[in-house]
Parts: sequence; C-alpha cells; structure tokens
Amino acid sequence: MRWIAAFGALACLAACNTTPPTPDGAQLYDENCAVCHGRFAQGDGVLARDLPVPPTDLTRLAAKNGGVFPAEQVIAQIFGYPGRYQSNPMPEFGAVLAGRPVPYRLETGETVDTPAAIAAIVDHLKRVQTE
Repeated sequence: MRWIAAFGALACLAACNTTPPTPDGAQLYDENCAVCHGRFAQGDGVLARDLPVPPTDLTRLAAKNGGVFPAEQVIAQIFGYPGRYQSNPMPEFGAVLAGRPVPYRLETGETVDTPAAIAAIVDHLKRVQTE
C-alpha cells in the first residue's frame, strides 16, 4: 500500500515539474501564415493575389540578408506593434500567439524572451530557407 502512495506522489511531482510541450512550428505556420504566404512559404497563398502588397517569399529571407536568417526582424514582424497594421497589411499575431515566453537566441547571439509559438514559427522558417 505504501508503494502505491509513493508512486502516486512521484507521478504528481513529475507532472508538476514538466514543461509544456514545444509548439509545432510547421503546424502553427500552416494555421496562421500559409493562407497568405503559401504552404511552402513562397508568397503564393490562396489570399496572396487579393492583398494590396504581395506576401514575402519567406524562403529567401536569409539569402536577402547576406546568408544570415534575420530572426529578430522575423520575430518583430510576426509579433507586430500596436497601430502598425494600418501601414502594413500583415496582421499582428502577438496577441494571437501570446503565451509562455522562452529564451530565443538571435543571430547576434543575444537572447530575448519570445512567446513559444512565435519562436516555433521562426524556427520553422529557418528550416525552409533556400539559397
């Protein structure tokens, strides 16, 4: 009987000390970004031709930045800033993807706290870069 209580206590401790699972960046991209940027992030989503400014080809971000993926700029663009929507057709996803912050290492080596969902999307976009 004692071992059952001990096992229950250990299970509770393990459950209480686990961190939430890391969000799936590809899935979050599909749910939030693909409609404009396209399934393969090339700027050809189903809404692309209806937008006043063509969506960016997200597979070329590093190539356009001297071969370095501009994580800080991507985080800022996804997160958005209050009032920025009027001058930029991309919606602000900061409120939609807000949640537990995680430390995210930028291309400069600096670490910034970033909502886990946004960090996951940024990591996904890093993986789809082409030459």
